[in-house]
Amino acid sequence: MVLSVSTQDLTSFNTLQLHSRTRALVRYISPAQLGDLSRLVDQYRHVFVLGGGSNVVLAEHLGCLVIKVESRGVRVFEHNDRELIIEAQAGEIWHDFVSLCVASGWDGLENLALIPGTAGAAPVQNIGAYGVELEQRFHSLSVWDLRDRKMLEMGPGDCKFSYRDSFFKRAEPGRWLITAVRFRLPKPWKPVLEYSDLKCYPALMAPTHAVTATQIFDAVCEIRRAKLPDPARIGNAGSFFKNPIVTVARYNAIKALYPGLVAYPQDKGLVKLAAGWLIDQAGWKGRRMGKVGVHDRQALVLINHGGANADDIALLARAVRSDVAARFGVQLEQEPIPVS
Repeated sequence: MVLSVSTQDLTSFNTLQLHSRTRALVRYISPAQLGDLSRLVDQYRHVFVLGGGSNVVLAEHLGCLVIKVESRGVRVFEHNDRELIIEAQAGEIWHDFVSLCVASGWDGLENLALIPGTAGAAPVQNIGAYGVELEQRFHSLSVWDLRDRKMLEMGPGDCKFSYRDSFFKRAEPGRWLITAVRFRLPKPWKPVLEYSDLKCYPALMAPTHAVTATQIFDAVCEIRRAKLPDPARIGNAGSFFKNPIVTVARYNAIKALYPGLVAYPQDKGLVKLAAGWLIDQAGWKGRRMGKVGVHDRQALVLINHGGANADDIALLARAVRSDVAARFGVQLEQEPIPVS
């Protein structure tokens, strides 16, 4: 299959809406392209695989080959008394996929509604929200090794999931092209309502056995829309920083000075701190720095007020991290991947 490589403005290809351009972009649509893609990759020093552009900070001028993943397709991979396994091609829009699952009675992904991005990018980031982590629903994936020109099947252990992390975020960049992802939906389905916002949501306060996946899906969408800015209206990449995980001793020291500290106990004597709360207390919520700023409703979100580039975001992120470190002695880690 002949591949078309073109110069491309990527401003509309990233949810931060940062000015960005690449001299070489190719679109991945079908597995029939994989052999030719590998031969093309050999001609470039750097390669980046781009999904929905919701978890990246793109430099103004990219010197790499960009593979834009646009494959589509959803199917029932396996169905038995214990579980339903659904397969999505990597280019499927994540929210549309979750919506299709809920509408089809394939319950289990509803807590992950309205997260921007694609199905192929979901395991890279190990996305999670409202009490459910992707790894809890993950079955396996197919990934093409662009260097060695072969398809691999990877299970949960191979992907090495951790908090907002996976094998693919740490492995050789530009080598792996996820082509399809499969999700394990357990039967019978049980609602996940432990997250505080869901516990107090009126429509979900009925007895647990009466709550439906559609109700959870609708609740999550409404809560997210109330808290987070729509990337179609104002450029953002969702949560820009990971919630930092600290020792109990460090948590207690901060708590003694700031009794209102928002935190969540973790395994192995660790505590996860709410990064948004830290940023808010450091005085950044709603502040603007030139063309960029911190959202006025959710301090975890950095926004592009218009016309910004990666350097503008980097300066803002550095200032926020510096102030949080100075006040709390905690280092914030950026979630979106910088691409140059």
